[in-house]
Amino acid sequence: MTLSLSFSFLFLLSLFSSFLLHTHAFPLHRHHPHFATHNYRDALTKSILFFEGQRSGKLPSNQRIFCWYYDAGDNVKFGFPMAFTTTMLSWSVIEFGGLMKGELPNAREAIRWATDYLLKATAHPNTIYVQVGDAKKDHACWERPEDMDTPRSVFKIDANAPGSEVAAETAAALAAASLVFRRTDPTYSKILVRRAIRVFQFADQHRGPYSNVLKPFVCPFYWDYSGYQDELLWGAAWLHKATKNPMYLNYIQVNGQILGAAEFDNTFGWDNKHVGARILLSKEFLVQRVRSLHDYKGHSDNFVCSLIPGAGSSSAQYTPGKVPLSSLSVLTLLVSCGPRCNCF
Repeated sequence: MTLSLSFSFLFLLSLFSSFLLHTHAFPLHRHHPHFATHNYRDALTKSILFFEGQRSGKLPSNQRIFCWYYDAGDNVKFGFPMAFTTTMLSWSVIEFGGLMKGELPNAREAIRWATDYLLKATAHPNTIYVQVGDAKKDHACWERPEDMDTPRSVFKIDANAPGSEVAAETAAALAAASLVFRRTDPTYSKILVRRAIRVFQFADQHRGPYSNVLKPFVCPFYWDYSGYQDELLWGAAWLHKATKNPMYLNYIQVNGQILGAAEFDNTFGWDNKHVGARILLSKEFLVQRVRSLHDYKGHSDNFVCSLIPGAGSSSAQYTPGKVPLSSLSVLTLLVSCGPRCNCF
């Protein structure tokens, strides 16, 4: 089973909310009476429940489904797509937590389940444990987690064997999650943001793709085809939002072009974060009036216009529930990402 619509659906909501209110590139059609036939509340509930069903380890007493987060139909823990999923879930709560009502506590718990794992994986400075399980051996024998008998090999990156893409994505996840818990658990929020700062520093100072040093184990599963530059921009954008430290804004201004800020790529998923970084920084320009980020709005407008029905450059096809399904859409890219369901 491919990835649930959960963070695909939630991200689309946050994307549209950020730009429908601020761009005038196309006319808005507000009257859509047929939307009422789709139960988005039920979709939200099942999306969050999906992540709960993927948990591994000792489950809490309030676990609703008995089935950190495995990938696909196997028992491997891939840190790279796992961190991206955490970032996206956090972004969804940041943008739309106020509308989630009774599902908001469940969404926070889904994020905390991930960040608790990421904190353990980054406990030692300049070291991140990025994968548990040998994917090739694991894929040769599909079985329930309860019956697992494949090697539980653990793989890490460090200063001598860097992995900037997975490190920067982990920093983004921790920074984004720190915003989720800022009011409800400020102590935990501070732990997350402090760790995010340290992990991003490691990612930036020790540059290199983890698919080089761990090639036999991460390829072809989560090889970072787009390079690690987009994750550095993405991670810096989230740290800027989480800390408001001018250091990160300066980092973005100095390194943005080098890290691919101006590349015309309209894809977004676990591999390529340029679009996400542009949208995040565009909102800083639109809402916080950070004038130096103006150029990111133009790139983001182009991407959004490629998705919105009625826009001149739109090429997206939609389901009856108005979720884009074309090969250029966010959804198609996101549903290719992990983690995925591991229930039998």
